[in-house]
Amino acid sequence: MSQIIYKIAPKALWREAERNGRFTGAPIDIADGFIHFSTAGQVRETAAKHFAGQADLLLIAIDGAKLGEALKYEVSRGGALFPHLYAALALDAVLWVKPLPHGAGGHEFPALEGE
Repeated sequence: MSQIIYKIAPKALWREAERNGRFTGAPIDIADGFIHFSTAGQVRETAAKHFAGQADLLLIAIDGAKLGEALKYEVSRGGALFPHLYAALALDAVLWVKPLPHGAGGHEFPALEGE
């Protein structure tokens, strides 16, 4: 299993995390008590299900190996194991941040490692 996991975040929320030096989560993450991530094989469905029609999003790639024991793979949608982080995300674990534009066919993803 690839150690690279992905987070979709509104640009404004991520820019705030960059200013603060860490990402504490979107409102859904805070409500659930952990930060939701997706694997490369899950992130497109996550975008379609939770971010349909939204523009001004970013796709963030994270080195899951740097997150330690706070990262847990837990059963979620359809019985699949999704990565959940039970801590704030330290920005030194971020590999890259790219725009996630929305086109006529939905969100337009860059090539993802782990697909």
